Amino acid sequence: MTAKPKGSDRPWLKNYKLGPYHLKQTLEPYPLTPVHRFLDDSADAYPTQIAVEYLGRRIKYEDLRSYVNSLARALAELGIAKGDRVATVLPNCPQFIMTDFAVSKAGATLVPCSTLHKVRDLEYEIGESGARAVVCSDEAFGLVEKLKGTTKLESIVVTSPLDYAAAEPQPQQFPGAHRFKDLIARHEPRPPEVDIDPREDLAYLSFTGGATGVPKGVMITHYNRACNVRQALWLLEPLWPGMKGKGAIETLVPLFHSYGHLGMQVGMALGLRLLLVSDPRDIDQAVNLLKENRPMVVYVVPTHLMRIAERNLGRLPVMFMSGAAPLPQQIFEAIKKDIMMPVSEGYGLTECGPLTHANLSTFSKITGMAARETLGIGLPVPDTEVRIVDLETGEELAAGQSGELLIRGPQTMKGYWPRPGSGLDNGWLHTGDIARMDENGYFVLEDRIKDMANVSGYKVYTTEVDQVLFKYPGVAMAAAIGVPDPERPGSERIKAFIKPREEFKGKLNADDIMAYCREKLPAIAVPRYIEFRDELPLTVTEKIFKRALREEEIKKAGQ
Repeated sequence: MTAKPKGSDRPWLKNYKLGPYHLKQTLEPYPLTPVHRFLDDSADAYPTQIAVEYLGRRIKYEDLRSYVNSLARALAELGIAKGDRVATVLPNCPQFIMTDFAVSKAGATLVPCSTLHKVRDLEYEIGESGARAVVCSDEAFGLVEKLKGTTKLESIVVTSPLDYAAAEPQPQQFPGAHRFKDLIARHEPRPPEVDIDPREDLAYLSFTGGATGVPKGVMITHYNRACNVRQALWLLEPLWPGMKGKGAIETLVPLFHSYGHLGMQVGMALGLRLLLVSDPRDIDQAVNLLKENRPMVVYVVPTHLMRIAERNLGRLPVMFMSGAAPLPQQIFEAIKKDIMMPVSEGYGLTECGPLTHANLSTFSKITGMAARETLGIGLPVPDTEVRIVDLETGEELAAGQSGELLIRGPQTMKGYWPRPGSGLDNGWLHTGDIARMDENGYFVLEDRIKDMANVSGYKVYTTEVDQVLFKYPGVAMAAAIGVPDPERPGSERIKAFIKPREEFKGKLNADDIMAYCREKLPAIAVPRYIEFRDELPLTVTEKIFKRALREEEIKKAGQ
């Protein structure tokens, strides 16, 4: 009998194509360049192309670079030198993009912090990173100001999210802080000369794991991120002639998150117009931008698509790229039926640049280059090694078998702060995600190991329960978790939380839903309890926050 292929056999390489176009099987050697080169190259090639469109304001590439160069000079004047860390607490706005590239040009490391952080969270990340400066919104100033005595923070730069909108606000005074626009106005667009070693020097120190434990600082070098941008660009290479310096992309994902951050830089590298949704939760603004501009690519997470699916947009020639969580098939089908275009799914982690997988079959279908589509997170991007291993033995598994996903590649982090190599096993990252690969090298994400329930000794992938619940009429959002079984210590039962669609509130019946699940799921996976809620807790990237639900249930059980 012929052995089925394993990840080390790289069966995905034969599917590196978009219809008739064969894509490169490797992108090596990768140029050794700092991340700000992507902006500089596009500003040279497309100086008058619109780089950012934000709340009625349009900024050209040549002007964006000028702002960045002035800010880099200002940071140097504030004492920021090579190797220093600069944090941000900014929503989606042009100032995040300017700060991103300016910090790179100053030779420093960006520490992007969530705008939802409380004082304790900011104190941990800014203190742990040793950041000497913070660029924050006026709303966050009060929180950041409290950190001056407890961290190494020396300089605070404040901006209003509306400073680069069409309607600029009246300037406010923030004692002891520098105004963002004043720094740019006062400094020449002449960045400092800094010698950057892309393989060794950190571009980003992003903290991750807040939804699953104590946040860890992920060290991403210039080389890691530049490789990942090029891996993402590879997906669209046959379309470059019609895209470069011409098209638009829209992001509903926060720029401070690695997914939204990478998407922004991919747009900058292609010279595209970036449509910024100021609040990723504002679906009305997002939909209006979609209809008015018809961007080629829209970066979303499944929760965005759940809300967009209720809007009946009608046919739209846009490519939704979904990531950060598994995409329910019901939502995929609803969007496809509505806009007459399928959704493409990708996968990644902050520790991996973040992109590791993308679904070429869906891209092919979108572009009319292929008739067949395969659901799931797709194929590993070039030069990315992938293995599926048994959760208990660590043995590599064959195609079709489910196990933990391991990844290694040029985009993989340098390690967890501050120790290079920490968190890696001979360069391999244990993702904590359960996946399987088919014989053609296409991957399907099944669950987080921490979201897997143990029911009477059997493993239940709660994501599979979610998929069934999503298909029940009237369900807008659903999340299944394992809760303590009061009759069997150490075992769990399945509980489902459901947010009904507006028109179905008060009309859904738990017994009917459980009967439906008994028809679709093994007995051990059928929810024993169902709770209806008007809202479900979401993470900063709008993923359903299962950990918060589990903690609530454990607290109720007194365990």
